[in-house]
Amino acid sequence: MPIICEELTIVNRLGLHARPATQLAKISGEFDSTITLQIEDKTAEASSVLGLMLLAGSQGKVVQVTVEGDDAEEAFEAVKTLFCTKFLEEDN
Repeated sequence: MPIICEELTIVNRLGLHARPATQLAKISGEFDSTITLQIEDKTAEASSVLGLMLLAGSQGKVVQVTVEGDDAEEAFEAVKTLFCTKFLEEDN
């Protein structure tokens, strides 16, 4: 089973608040792979909005993203796109 483990940086001004967490949870549901995010010593599955918000991911924080499953590459690219586009928040 493929595993991708990469670091991404939170670049949007407001960090990993409710809206980005919801977007990540939605993306997670579109794939069979398990997506896990880790910031420092805190870990959460991307399918859990509350878990993601508890990571306290502020702008500039480095996130370790681990994706495991048959569609890991596609799932990681979708997550990476959210990070790179600042979670589609226009004011950031």
